[in-house]
Amino acid sequence: MLSPRVLFPFLVTGTIWGSTWFVIAGQIADVPAAWGVFFRFMLATPALFVVAMLMGNRLRLNRAEHLLALGVGIAQFSGNFLFVYHAEQHITSGIVAVMFALLMVPNALFARVFIGERVQGGFIAGSMVAIAGVALLLAHEWNAAPLGGSVALGIVLAVGGMLSASIANVVQANPTGRGVPMVSLLSWAMLYGTVFDFGFALVTQGPPQVPVTWQFWAGTAYLAIIGSVVTFPLHYNLVREIGAGKTAYNGIVTVCVAMLLSTLFEGFAWDALSGAGMALALTGMGLALRARRVKAVQVQQSGALRR
Repeated sequence: MLSPRVLFPFLVTGTIWGSTWFVIAGQIADVPAAWGVFFRFMLATPALFVVAMLMGNRLRLNRAEHLLALGVGIAQFSGNFLFVYHAEQHITSGIVAVMFALLMVPNALFARVFIGERVQGGFIAGSMVAIAGVALLLAHEWNAAPLGGSVALGIVLAVGGMLSASIANVVQANPTGRGVPMVSLLSWAMLYGTVFDFGFALVTQGPPQVPVTWQFWAGTAYLAIIGSVVTFPLHYNLVREIGAGKTAYNGIVTVCVAMLLSTLFEGFAWDALSGAGMALALTGMGLALRARRVKAVQVQQSGALRR
């Protein structure tokens, strides 16, 4: 049984990240998506630097570490979020969340290509089941939308965001990244990403369009502080406590929360097709993550024998 110090951050991170997908949908209703991304990280970046200082992490990086932070920042805090915010203009937030729950698939593929990490057959089989489930959910979305082309664009954008996030995940795991405290690396990466977000928004959308409603800024503050700053330390502490494999299961909590909110507030209508898709997606994710967990245990055991 999980102890409270493990169960609490596990449920909190999954629930918060499940809710952020819905809050994003509200933000892009009031401001162009590009400026919405910039405003979020404009608030989150200084707060994350404060967290790094409170944790006693070093903030001084060498040239190689800064270059890594730049790459992670462009991929994670620019490409990923710009794709996601624009995707949610075309498909519901819950569907985007389900697609992102498949992040483990490109993660495994990129890890195989760049660092030679193999995956078990169980992971591949589970991933195929999950992909089939997501395909059914996307088919439901396509049938429900008045313009299928808009849904297609949303799918393409969501895939782009997923690939960007996956690249950031793999890149930060290199030897240079492992030598930097995680929160420090993320702080600098977020700063670089925020600068890029500002330039992208300025070029594509013109001068800043600053909303004046308190609802927009309350939502942005939630995304910045709760959805970006609070969850990262909780998440990575959880990885230390129970391992990355078990921690990945909070992606299932995220999907459930996101789909619940999408049903309640975005008018997502369930039918046999979407119900079967959701069941397959959750089952496949569970099988794939369990296979990865077993693999991680086996690697740890072999490492212990070598020592």
